[in-house]
Amino acid sequence: MVKVKICGVTSVRDARMAANAGAAAIGLNFFPRSARCVDIETAEAIVAAVPASVCRVGVFVDAARDTVQQLAARLRLDALQFHGEEDAAYCRGWSQKVIKAVRVCDRDALKRAAVYPVDYILADAYVEGLPGGTGERVPFEWLAGIARERLILAGGLTPENVAEAVRRVRPMGVDVASGVERAPGEKDPERVRRFIANAENA
Repeated sequence: MVKVKICGVTSVRDARMAANAGAAAIGLNFFPRSARCVDIETAEAIVAAVPASVCRVGVFVDAARDTVQQLAARLRLDALQFHGEEDAAYCRGWSQKVIKAVRVCDRDALKRAAVYPVDYILADAYVEGLPGGTGERVPFEWLAGIARERLILAGGLTPENVAEAVRRVRPMGVDVASGVERAPGEKDPERVRRFIANAENA
């Protein structure tokens, strides 16, 4: 069964709601320019509010390695997601699971990313000047080059289209932020529940 990550969680309420709805993972965004960025105190409260069975993922964009290490240790993060221009060397040597986000700009983007020494590759849409969270979709025909057990599909997924995406791509997981929101950083419980159900039943 496909695993669902609800990303850009900014409140304890939304974290608990996502966990209760069946999310396998939640994403905490630490990119200062993001509308979904959380401070450390909020992140600590969110991490404490969800059961250990839910994977807590820290999302970073070109952050200093020391900064990531300190946050990961303080928050006891289970996984790290690198969403910037981090190279293969940067992605190596972490004690947590590592996800490298790739902005899929052409048919060969995922083939080039296959060499990254990471656990998972997250395929997101390419939009000039934006590292992610754009709501744009990745063309399905560009999703070749990564073993499906390493692939997390993101980019423009919603409760209305996630089932089709899962059936066509068969990724290990799917990732959503804006597609289940009322406003940036504020999740809609009904859309979260529908998204998870539609993904899992595809």
